[in-house]
Amino acid sequence: MTPPGPPTMTDFEGQVLGDLRVLKSQIDQLLGIGQPGRLTQIEERVERHERSVQRLRGFTAAIGALITIAHIAIDLLRR
Repeated sequence: MTPPGPPTMTDFEGQVLGDLRVLKSQIDQLLGIGQPGRLTQIEERVERHERSVQRLRGFTAAIGALITIAHIAIDLLRR
């Protein structure tokens, strides 16, 4: 009787393991391996964009208030 050796892999099993390696490397690229991954970078870009939008909304409100005050001043001066 021959001792059992390491199990042999079928072509299908080899293909599945190869695909799993590719998937693992893609997940590592997305999440990052000790460094910021793509998801972290995208989250930071979204946060910066949201801050810019809020800042722009504030400037727009301030300009609207200044225009309103200017209109009120013009109306008061006409009387």
